[in-house]
Amino acid sequence: MDHTGIYGYMRVSSKDQNEDRQRIALLAMGVPEKNIYMDKQSGKDCERAQYKRLLRKLDEHSVLYIKSIDRLGRNYSDLNEQWRIITKEKKADIVVIDMPILDTRREKNLLGTFISDIVLTLLSYVAENERNNIKQRQAEGIAAAKARGVKFGRPSIPLPDNFYSVHKMWRDKKLTLKQAAKVCNLAESTFFDKARDFERS
Repeated sequence: MDHTGIYGYMRVSSKDQNEDRQRIALLAMGVPEKNIYMDKQSGKDCERAQYKRLLRKLDEHSVLYIKSIDRLGRNYSDLNEQWRIITKEKKADIVVIDMPILDTRREKNLLGTFISDIVLTLLSYVAENERNNIKQRQAEGIAAAKARGVKFGRPSIPLPDNFYSVHKMWRDKKLTLKQAAKVCNLAESTFFDKARDFERS
C-alpha cells in the first residue's frame, strides 16, 4: 500500500496530555510517523504552523486522519471552514477515527458528501454548545462560591494595628501617601486601596 498520500494531524494544548493516544490511533490507521503533523497550542484559531504546512501537502490523492473532530478547530464556524477547505478546495478525504460516519472515502456520490456535511455541522454545533455550557457552569459555580463567601485571588493583607491612626493623619494632610504607606509597612497602592475600602465601609 502506498502511504505517500496518507497524513495525520494532532493538536494538543499545553495542558493536554493526550498526545500519545492521538499518535497511537494515527499510527494504527497506517499513517507513517513522518506524515504526522502536530501543533502544541490552543485550537482557538487556525494560525497553526504545522497545520498550515500540512494543508500545503494535501491534494485529491490525500487522506487526512484525525482522532476526533475537535482537532480541526474549536468552534462551529472554524470547524466547518477547515472541513470545507480540506474536502472542497484541496479535494482531499478526511477520516475521523472516533466517528466512523465522518469518513469521506465511504460515499463518493453527492448523497455521501451531503450526509458528511450535515453530520459535521451538527457535531460542531453540539461541540460548541457543550463548551459554552461548560463556561456557563464555571461562571455560575464561581458566582455561587462568591455568594457563599469563598474568596478568589490572592488573600487580603490584614490591616496593620496602626492603620486607623495613620489613615487619620494622612487624611488630615499631616503625612504624605508615601509616608503613611511606609509607616504601615505597605505598598503605596495597597495603603490607598485599604484607605478607600475603609472609607466606603
